[in-house]
Parts: sequence; structure tokens; C-alpha cells
Amino acid sequence: MMSRWLSAMAFLLSSSAAATALGAEPAESLRLCFDPANLPFSSADPKTPGLYVEIGEAVGQAMGRAVTPVWTITYLGKRAVRTSLLAGKCDAEIGLPRDPDFMGPKLVFSKPILHVGYTLVVPESRGIASLDDLRGERVAVQFGTTPQNLLASRDDIQAVTFREPEEAMSALANRDVDAAFIWGPIAGYLNKTVYADTYRVTPMNGPGLQWPVAIGFAGGQNALREQVDGAIDRISAEIEVLATKYGFPTETPIKLGNPESSAPKLVLAAAEEQQDATPTPVPAVAKPAAEAPPSGNQDTAAAGRELFDGTCAHCHGPGAVTTERRINLRLLQRRYGEKMDETFMYTVTHGRPEKGMPNWSGVFTEDQFAQILSFLHTVQTR
Repeated sequence: MMSRWLSAMAFLLSSSAAATALGAEPAESLRLCFDPANLPFSSADPKTPGLYVEIGEAVGQAMGRAVTPVWTITYLGKRAVRTSLLAGKCDAEIGLPRDPDFMGPKLVFSKPILHVGYTLVVPESRGIASLDDLRGERVAVQFGTTPQNLLASRDDIQAVTFREPEEAMSALANRDVDAAFIWGPIAGYLNKTVYADTYRVTPMNGPGLQWPVAIGFAGGQNALREQVDGAIDRISAEIEVLATKYGFPTETPIKLGNPESSAPKLVLAAAEEQQDATPTPVPAVAKPAAEAPPSGNQDTAAAGRELFDGTCAHCHGPGAVTTERRINLRLLQRRYGEKMDETFMYTVTHGRPEKGMPNWSGVFTEDQFAQILSFLHTVQTR
């Protein structure tokens, strides 16, 4: 890696010197936002820079521009994009979901560079054609993820929940589970770097399981986007090599849903109907669904939904949809009644460290907390 980096720098320096001799200005460096500790995607350690950093260097070399990394924490999702890329701290960010609904017109995207998502991990010697092949087995899933929701609808597969993919892979290695249905980039990277390619890591196709990722730019940066698209075309083969280097899954994806299967259909929408474990008596007059917010509050609730999905969905699910009852925020009204607002505000401003929830008071303003709470009021299960 270091030799390639030095070669690239030598090329850029010689090009710059030649341009200066001819009276031309050297090209400005390309500032790219990266997380300093997010392998296999990116790292500030030059010995293991990560896939996105190496792709960024290749893009810069193809464009004849040096690359300047801008280190920024990406855990906070959309908020991180707002405070870095959209704040003008960098020119582009690699690895954003290529989805027009992701922050809308605030961003424009390059052509896709990769697809990322969830994968099924089994011993290398084993072939899997569908989830039906896992009937009667123990399958590791990550807390608050689409795979967890999917397996919750099946009684013939025992889901074993872990918070992190590293824990799930360790359980698989210890034979505490028979397979793992977890985040693919980390599963593939661990399989290559820790488990010596012991496992077959296969992408799973289905709603909420795979996404195209691209390089994102602030809205209006169409000229730069076109230049980067041209560079992507020129380095497409190198991107494939780099993806393999970092263990990204290359197996043919398995499609969910077998029309000949007798297993229950996997319906994500069922998660929105999550009810108490104890049956609730049906009243003589049905209770109304949660009322829509007054027209003046609809924008507040919409802003709250965007904040929630950008940060809170990591644990509580997009739109607060999850099959884990203990973290189901759609049940706040049922649990706390008139004290729902008070409980929410205390929790987000103090945290619950013993349960892994941080204090968010240094991240969101009071107005933003109010927006998130307004959104949660619109989705309460009565």
C-alpha cells in the first residue's frame, strides 16, 4: 500500500512541477471525508487505510489530484453529513447510500461504486440456497436489524440476537450458533482477517437488505460529480480488486422468498403491528389509532422523523419499527402514559449507560429533541 501511495505522490508531484513550469496552476487537492476508525471502510492508520480510503486515492490519481483526508465521525449518520460535507469541510464523501430519499436535493451522487448489505455466513464447506435450509437451526442476528425482523416471523428458525457483528462471528466460531445473518462488510472483513476464510459469506437480496453506495457531493456540485464518474469508470477493475482485498462478499446473492416454500412469508410490515406479549382484552369500542399531529406540527414531526432515522434507527429501527419489545419506542405512551414526554426528555439528556445508550444532550438541541418527540407521538400504539 505504501509503495503505491509513494508512486502516486511521485506522479502528482512531477505533474505539478511540469504544470508550474508551463505557467499553469496545479490542481487543488480533493478533500474527502472519512471516519478515522471504521474498518473495513476507513481508518486513519496508514498501514490499514480501509476500502473507501483506497478507492478515494485511486479516484484522485485517476483525476490527477492529490487526496486530502478529512477525518470525521460518521456514527451519527445524516447529522455527520450535515456537519462535514454539507458544511463545506470536504468536497465529497465515499460510501453514502445512493438513494434520492437520503437527505433529498441536499446531496447529489456519483454512479454506484459498490453494493453493501446483510449476508448469510456459514462454514465454507456448506451450501445454502435459501433461508429454508436453516430450519431448526440457530442463526445469529444483530439487534434492531432487518434480519432480526425477518426471522422474528419464522417459528422454524431460532434467532440468537447480538448487538455487534463481531459478537455474532465469535459465536459462530465457538459453534454457539449454526449460521449468522449479519452486516456483510464486517462479516467478510473478519472472515478474511481473523478467521482465515473459514466461512462462506453470501449477500442476501430482499427489501431492506442491500443498498448501492456511491460518492456523495453537496447539491449543485454536478461538474465535480461528472469528473468523479469518469474516474470511477477508469478504475472499476481496481475497485473490484480492493473490495476483494477487504473481504467484501463476492458470492452470488441469495434471493429471499421461495414461491414453492411452505414457510411463512417474510413481511416487514408486520413489525409495525408489534403488540404486547400479553394479550390485551378487546374493548367494546375500539380505541382510535394515534392521531395525526395538527397541521402546524406536521413539519416538526417530519423533521423529527429525519433526525430519528439518521441516528436513533441504529438501535430502534427506521421509523421506530422493531420487533424487540423492550426498545420499541412505539410503546412509550402505553408504558408511561402522561409521563411519556418527561421520561423521554430525561432519558435522552441523561442516557442509560448500563444499557449502552449515551447521553445525547451534547449532540442534539432542545428543539431537535422536541422534533423527535413530536415524531414519536405520531407512531404510538394505542
